[in-house]
Amino acid sequence: MAEFAVGDEEFELDGRPVRLLSGALHYFRVHEAQWAHRLRMLRAMGLNTVETYVPWNLHESRPGTYHDADALGRFLDTAHAEGLYAIVRPGPYICAEWENGGLPDWLTGPLGPRVRTRDPEYLRAVDAWFDRLMPQVVERQIQDGGSVIMVQVENEYGSYGCDQVYLRHLTDGLRERGVTVPLFTSDGPEDHMLTGGSVPGVLATANFGSGARAAFETLRRHQPQGPLMCMEFWCGWFRHWGGEETVRDPRDAADALREILESGASVNLYMAHGGTSFAGWSGANRSGTLHDGPLQPDITSYDYDAPIDERGRPTEKFHLFREILAAYAAGPLPEIPAAEPVLTGPVQVETAEWVSLEEVMDALGGQEAETALPPTFEELGVDRGLVRYRLDIPGPRRAYPLHLAGLRDLAVAYVDGERAAVLEGHPATVEDVPGPAAVELWTESLGRVNYGPRVGEPKGLTGGVLHERQYVHGFRAQGLRLDALDDAEAVGKLPFRPLDGTTTGRGLYRGAFEVGGAGDAELQLPGWTRGFVWVNGFCLGRYWSRGPQQGLHVPGPVLREGTNELLVLELDTPGEPHVRLT
Repeated sequence: MAEFAVGDEEFELDGRPVRLLSGALHYFRVHEAQWAHRLRMLRAMGLNTVETYVPWNLHESRPGTYHDADALGRFLDTAHAEGLYAIVRPGPYICAEWENGGLPDWLTGPLGPRVRTRDPEYLRAVDAWFDRLMPQVVERQIQDGGSVIMVQVENEYGSYGCDQVYLRHLTDGLRERGVTVPLFTSDGPEDHMLTGGSVPGVLATANFGSGARAAFETLRRHQPQGPLMCMEFWCGWFRHWGGEETVRDPRDAADALREILESGASVNLYMAHGGTSFAGWSGANRSGTLHDGPLQPDITSYDYDAPIDERGRPTEKFHLFREILAAYAAGPLPEIPAAEPVLTGPVQVETAEWVSLEEVMDALGGQEAETALPPTFEELGVDRGLVRYRLDIPGPRRAYPLHLAGLRDLAVAYVDGERAAVLEGHPATVEDVPGPAAVELWTESLGRVNYGPRVGEPKGLTGGVLHERQYVHGFRAQGLRLDALDDAEAVGKLPFRPLDGTTTGRGLYRGAFEVGGAGDAELQLPGWTRGFVWVNGFCLGRYWSRGPQQGLHVPGPVLREGTNELLVLELDTPGEPHVRLT
């Protein structure tokens, strides 16, 4: 029976020193049929461990209703079969450039800043989730013949708060549920972060992208003994819609990795393989030093400029890392696996039918609420998707500006059926609205904040609507959850009709296409503006002409030989009546 432990200066496996050479790979960002290939790529790079977060909101998007909640266990079994140890970071908060940092919106909506604290209502929800999740981890610990060697307590908590009662509750709860492998925390190598996020008696690790010696010196002031580990070596970075490409020079990253290893430390590459934030689960950040500025939505691709790219292919960074890591391996490294199959030849998919967005909302949206003030997305039970707000401006009155107070994130405004403005963030104003007038505000969530003090903030119209200085009262609000379009039977009942050559409206577009030689592909949408795509019922995620991302990754296992179905939910202006698979 293997035993993994934290020694005075190093990690120990069965009493022998062991260096953890780990790579982050999120099981929820890789199609399950491709897990084994990606894990073999990690081993071929010279890693002996895989690390993954667990997104609570993916598995419990409604309270008490679980979706594929056993996926973690299957992933850990696959890692074990591929000869890798596993580090599990169960949260409950994970950041990860993931919607709401992994916290369910049904919890953050009513609790707000009470989350990630000792608040009893929050802790009850966390405890119930951990009761459901943690048996998968406990049953797969290394001493029981599994792969799990370490489990994290919370995540980068020192970047958010300093509630030691909360951290102790999580620590004790993990132990009480049967976690016997070493626990750890991870924080930035700054005094206030380590002070706020560390737990006495629990191994502290540091997260950084460069300057290993200085970072470890700071860590040693807080933890004089115990192994040194960089739990997140940021060898690349993420990107935002409308932002610039983010690329790190491979040799600079390799030099930083070498410095970590020459310091005698263990390392976890973040990310080793980033994958894709399918199904609209990308999060968002707030700009500014204190992360309280304008919203910066994360793109769908989580390529992260990682050594293994979004499609699972080795990059120059991979080969440089492999050369460095080989010196620390117990023996020769495995051969690099062959690439996954790719689509045979380009395919053009005609969008032959459509149904308007209004018809989609009426058929698949939730019940319309009538309220004095506009309800938030959370109050309407919408995690990912959009809300249609309808209100009437009384009259007669002269034209005044219509102010959307506290708008999050994007709204398309219609006045008396005519498109009037596309608005983002706060302040947001529709100019020259007279009364009487009928107003519709189609509001989209671009991703909930995943890091900083604004985690858990509500979505939608959060501060009311004013005509000049007067609040407008009386709203009819209806939400459309993105996952409503995962229901093939419900979608099949929509009143699709053929395109007539002049259709330019928002709506759901459908097409069929043939594939001979299925494999990984990229989907391009020439001229399309903003929305989501499904292939054979699998949601690829958000597209946006704003860039920098220009195409959506299509995992090969999503395609099938023969006839396939495409759905495009365009939320603004459609482009050419086709898309391309390349």
